[in-house]
Formats: sequence, C-alpha cells, structure tokens
Amino acid sequence: MAKTYTQWVCQNCGRTTPREMGRCPGCGEWSTMVEVVEEPSSAKTALPSIPGSEPRRLSEIEMDALERLALPLGEFARVLGGGIVPGSLVLVGGEPGIGKTTLLTQIAGLMAESTGKPVLYVSGEESARQIKMRAKRLGINSDELFIVTETGLEAIFRHAEQVQPQIVIVDSVQTVTSDELTSAAGSISQVRQAASRFQWWAKAEGVSVFLVGHVTKEGAIAGPKVLEHIVDTVLYLEGDRFHTYRLLRSVKNRFGATSEVGVFEMQERGMVEVTNPSEAFLAERMVNAPGSAIAVTMEGTRPLLVEVQALASHTSFGNPRRTANGVDFNRLLLITAVLGRRVGLTLYDQDVFVNVVGGLQVEEPAADLGIAVAIASSVRDKPVAADLAIVGEVGLSGEVRAVGQTAARLKEAAQLGFRRCLIPKTVRRGGEPLPDGIETIPVRSVAEAIGKALT
Repeated sequence: MAKTYTQWVCQNCGRTTPREMGRCPGCGEWSTMVEVVEEPSSAKTALPSIPGSEPRRLSEIEMDALERLALPLGEFARVLGGGIVPGSLVLVGGEPGIGKTTLLTQIAGLMAESTGKPVLYVSGEESARQIKMRAKRLGINSDELFIVTETGLEAIFRHAEQVQPQIVIVDSVQTVTSDELTSAAGSISQVRQAASRFQWWAKAEGVSVFLVGHVTKEGAIAGPKVLEHIVDTVLYLEGDRFHTYRLLRSVKNRFGATSEVGVFEMQERGMVEVTNPSEAFLAERMVNAPGSAIAVTMEGTRPLLVEVQALASHTSFGNPRRTANGVDFNRLLLITAVLGRRVGLTLYDQDVFVNVVGGLQVEEPAADLGIAVAIASSVRDKPVAADLAIVGEVGLSGEVRAVGQTAARLKEAAQLGFRRCLIPKTVRRGGEPLPDGIETIPVRSVAEAIGKALT
C-alpha cells in the first residue's frame, strides 16, 4: 500500500501548506485551510487516453461530429454560441436561490422533449421527489428525462452507461466524490478529480455535461481556479434577488463569444426568456424626470438600453456620500471628480446616488456619459429629453472618448423610438455605416454633452 501524507489546502484559492494555519498565506482568508490526506502520484489512477486520439491532418478531421444540438430556449442558446456542442463541458455558477437548478431543469426537459433522446439529471442535493415537484411546477413531463440521486462519481458513470444520454446535468459538482480519494466532498482534490473525469468522459463519449457550481461570498466559483480552466464554457447566472430579471453571462466559451448575455424573467412557470430586454428595462420609465438618462451599453454582441437614475441631495455630514447600485463605485468617483473639476458642478456638499434600473450591473465604460448627464440633470433639476439616448466614455480631462460598435447601438436605439443620440466626436465605424432614422449629436467634452442634453 502506498504511503499517504497530509497537507492543508485552502478551500478558497487552492494554496497548500505542510502545516495547519489559521489564515491562508495565498488569499488572506481566515479558517479556509482544511486537512487533506493525499497519496503519491504513483499511487493515483491516471485517466485513460481518449479513444481515437491519434495524430491526424487538419484537413482529414470531419466537422459532422461537432454540429450543435438545437436548444429550444433561444437566450440560453445565444450565450452558448448557437446551441450545445456535443462533448462539451459547461460550468454554471451563481448565488444560492438565483435559479440555477430551475434553469437547468427546464433545459433538461426541453431537450428531452424536442430531441426524443435521453437526458440524465444527477442531483446530489435533492431527492427525486423534490425534483419531481419542481418539474411538475415547470410543466415538464417527458419520458426521456431520467432522474437519479447520486454523489458517487463512479456510480454516476455507471448510470450514464445504462441510460446512454445525450446530455448529463450534475447538480452540483461540489457534492460529487470519487472512491479513489479519501478527502471530503467539496474539497479541492475532490472537485478537481470530478471535473477532470467528467471532461475525459464527455470527450470520449461525445456527451454534453453541465456542472452546477457553488460560488464563494465574493461571487466566484468555489473550489480551485483550475476548475474553470478544465471546462469548455463558464456561465454565471446573475441578478438581484428582489428583481425578476436574471442575466446568464458567459465569461469563458471555447465555442462562441465571451461576455455574451441572455436575459430571463423568473416567473411561476420557471425562467422565461426576454427577447427584447431593452424594452423591458425601459417599460416603467418616468419620462421627463430630472436625474434620468438612457445609456446604450453592450452586453457581449447585444446592445442594451438601460435607464440610469441619479439623485443629488444636500449632505448632512462632513463628507458627502457616493452610493452606486449597478455601476462600479470607483467609476462613479471618477465621473463625479470630472464633473466637479472639468464641468464646474458643485458636488462637494452633495450626496450622490446612482442606480441602474432593473437590477443590471453595467461595467462598460460607454455608460460613463449617461451617468454624468444623469448626475448633472439631478443637480440642475433639468430633465433630459425623452427621445435622447447617450453613448460615450469619459476621460479624466473631461473629453468624451470613442466606443466600439456605434452602429449597432444606434440601430437598437432607433428601433425603440429614440430620435436623437449623443455620441463621441470620433466614431469607430468598423466599416459599418451609421443607420438612418436617428439623429446623431457628436460631442467632444462632457461639458458640451451636458449643455446639449439639458437644453
């Protein structure tokens, strides 16, 4: 029998130490070091090679095996790049209660119903009766959807060999354990082993595997970072728990564009795709209200029009507050500094609150000008025109910088009824002409943009 040894592994970043430590020397987190009993590499079972893994010329490789499986849920297919790639390994993460299990249950039911081929749903956290209750609420009743409650990695593969599914969903990877390891479920070694085995099996059998992953308190996928490197696609389900909208965001995709976003609305019958998210986010907009501006941002390849609300009020404290909801806090500090120094707005005695309606998180710098105009509108108590959209990045000198995909942004704004749009003086056309039906107002500085927006 091979000799074992003990080491301490951080469950947050994967850092290993030979002795127990209260604080991880890698990430600085407390009480994350867990004792793990490891075996030497010679005693571990290596993964077998993938069948047919012989060197071949690129011209000899056929593409028929990589045709995507059509997915009836269009927003999910959009994020994956057009459909499910056979043999792919997809990791889906998100906060507890955000709707990961609901969404993947719908995917399992839709694929089983539309293709007529078996789909295996493996749950390590719920019983079969609990899954049946959810499926009944979602209106899923397909004879080709198989449910099993199992946490053993080897047993999952035996069930898969028996069912011969085209898709396997594992909820969640942190509950899966391998008989080859003695560490507890959810540990670094168990998660790494499970992901590696699922990757090998998916490539060898041509079966698409979806793994549900827990997240840490910072919102990152729990477990070692190598978990995200092993899989083909990493999806995050985001959204405010107090809003009905959910965003499925792709942060890694070997078969499609990254940063692609699908929009869903959580309803009683499950996740309902929102085909026109801009219209949904602007449905409750109050026209001609001071402090409200429409920014045109890009989520992946999709332009989104979002309402940015700002409120400036006289502070009761020595230091004014800056509160950001839906935008980066440091970006808000930068914009308020530019407004105070370059535009001349008096903000040193004003509390500034900025909110993006709908629970969205806007990270693109192209929304900077919309935020600046919304703040100026609230300070001066002048509304922004109802038919005006705003695009532009703000620099520290007060200039408005060019952004990409201007034509696509303007086209989306025109389709929603906007007649004018503030854009940077310099436009990155990318070979595509600007659309007709919307008037463009080029501006060079933030002061010029505010002057034209609040007249």
